[in-house]
Amino acid sequence: MRQTLLIVLLTIFFCTKVHAAGDAAKPIKVDWSFNGFFGKFDRAQLQRGFQVYKEVCASCHSMKYLSYRNLGEKGGPEFSEKEVKAIAASYQIKDGPNEQGEMFERAGLPRDKFKSPYPNKKAARAVNGGAYPPDMSVLVKARAGGSNYIYSILMGYDENPPREIKIEDGVYYNKFMAGKKIRMSKPLNEGSVEYTDGTKATVSQMSKDVTAFLTWTAEPHLEKRKRIGFKTIIYLLIFSLLVFLSMKKIWSRVETKM
Repeated sequence: MRQTLLIVLLTIFFCTKVHAAGDAAKPIKVDWSFNGFFGKFDRAQLQRGFQVYKEVCASCHSMKYLSYRNLGEKGGPEFSEKEVKAIAASYQIKDGPNEQGEMFERAGLPRDKFKSPYPNKKAARAVNGGAYPPDMSVLVKARAGGSNYIYSILMGYDENPPREIKIEDGVYYNKFMAGKKIRMSKPLNEGSVEYTDGTKATVSQMSKDVTAFLTWTAEPHLEKRKRIGFKTIIYLLIFSLLVFLSMKKIWSRVETKM
């Protein structure tokens, strides 16, 4: 009897948790250029995505696993060497100690990691009302739904939430979040950035571009992995065919002798 009661209680508990987690709307499905077996990143989109991250997201979110030199590597945004140096030099990096034992600031170099907007987590929480802005390096991989989920969150803000949902101060309605509430205010608005390539900066366009960029930061070797996977499949098909033909020839000899 006790075991039965325990099973019932656990079932109710987990069903409640699943219902709470499933409270959010299903992510929007996007036909990303990097989807599919032969998918690739759009270089122009990655460069625009970096611009959105730099001008909008970098003030709150770190990118601790990425170095400025990665922006020029094959398979990514592929900025030129000159552009990478200029991007890195636009940041002041704390370094040292020098010969006098003092810390100092210098212009960033391609080898430097992306500069964090906060000196530590406590400072980040203090500025953001106790909430810690997650690092964006592998954010796409860390969230169920991946790229579609990140894009949906950016598109899911609504200033007029349903009446049955109470929105507290410092909290915003977003139908794609669990509980449909989020502490981050809407980061993108029409014209939040002025694209250097002349692309119109709509909310949807910026959301797609920065999501593609974040997908690349989480999977910088995606294209290489797909190429290796394709070559491996071709190799296995050829190998399997050769084995089949060899076995067929061997068994044909055995049948002849019999």
